[in-house]
Amino acid sequence: MTAPRATAFATIASVLFTASACTVGLNYKRPVVDLPEHYRGVIESATEPAEPSLADQKSWELFQDQQLQALIETALERNYDLLIAAARILQARAQLGIVRADQFPTVTAGASATRQRVGQLLGFSGTQFSTLQIDVSTAWEIDFWGKFRRATEAARASLVASEWGRRAIVTSLISQVADAYFDLRELDLELDIARRTLSTREESLQLTQTRERGGATSLVDVRQAEQLVFTAKATIADLERAI
Repeated sequence: MTAPRATAFATIASVLFTASACTVGLNYKRPVVDLPEHYRGVIESATEPAEPSLADQKSWELFQDQQLQALIETALERNYDLLIAAARILQARAQLGIVRADQFPTVTAGASATRQRVGQLLGFSGTQFSTLQIDVSTAWEIDFWGKFRRATEAARASLVASEWGRRAIVTSLISQVADAYFDLRELDLELDIARRTLSTREESLQLTQTRERGGATSLVDVRQAEQLVFTAKATIADLERAI
């Protein structure tokens, strides 16, 4: 190969290599967000270490209640939204592998074997023929303008988004279960108080009725005591319906 041809060949190869390294479009850069170092109103001492945030604690460390922990574990295992989010993560991972594979050469291979037997004809003896054929082919689309690389970046970003979506669902699910659990505990306590209140008002009603029969009080006091009893019963019914 003469010098001019070698130079031309090197130039073409360099251009092709440079073009294959090009990528259309600007590279994504995460926007800079100016966040404060501390929450508003928090004053930290220079000598004492800062207390850990509640957001950094695990649910089983934050909620010291075995029944609530069991409910949270059940919700995390059986919640349909969380199962869908996990399936989307697997789908995004598979899609990332498929898209990323487009950057590499594709190799296909195949093999076939045949065997023939020719019988005796016109005095010639029979013969057997065996044939083995192997085919191998390869194809590679050079990523001149970064089409496959951009697609891989998009698929990877989709995977990250799916993973963060699942984390958001987990956080929301734990919060909803905890809120419902503590609301139920509050209603149970209110129901217990309402039942004790009803018992006290029924005793007061009996005392007022006894005094009314003895002439120590009027019928108006009896009706007021009955109204308090009816109100306590209505409160119990409302609490039981809420529970």
